[in-house]
Amino acid sequence: MPYTDLLRATVFLTGAEATVLGAISAIAVGGEPSGTTVIVALAWWAIALILGFWLGRPERAREDMREPLSRARMATSLPSESPARIALERLWPIALTALIAGGLGLFFPGVAIIGTGYALIVSLAWHTREAAVQAIEERDGVRFFVVPNSAFKPIQLVRTPGLRSDRLTSRAS
Repeated sequence: MPYTDLLRATVFLTGAEATVLGAISAIAVGGEPSGTTVIVALAWWAIALILGFWLGRPERAREDMREPLSRARMATSLPSESPARIALERLWPIALTALIAGGLGLFFPGVAIIGTGYALIVSLAWHTREAAVQAIEERDGVRFFVVPNSAFKPIQLVRTPGLRSDRLTSRAS
């Protein structure tokens, strides 16, 4: 599975988690007579948005991608696992936390509210990482692929030769 695809899937999945948990929060809080929970939820979500955008700055994305990309070993063949299986192996904890927070959030709105904020932070903090990896792939003429391993271990990548960008050859002329 291309690393950029895994990064994109992570952002979409955490964004979907934030949306669903936000809806569950609204439904669970809807019958509550006190507005305190709503005010706390909106304040937390605003803080999460600010923090997520701050953590997702392009400079930070480049810095965060430096270590996993530099550890990538060179390979001439792709990992044998299917992309869907690799994505499932890496992303199942996100789906599990969404299900748990959503289920508990129906009875305890605070759980869904907090989960929404954390999902917003992750989604916004990671939204620029794909572009950072793509820029390096285009610059170096390589592709990074995810090696199958546990979601609880650091990501392992392989670097394969790719096609150099047409822009690189046109600049040299």
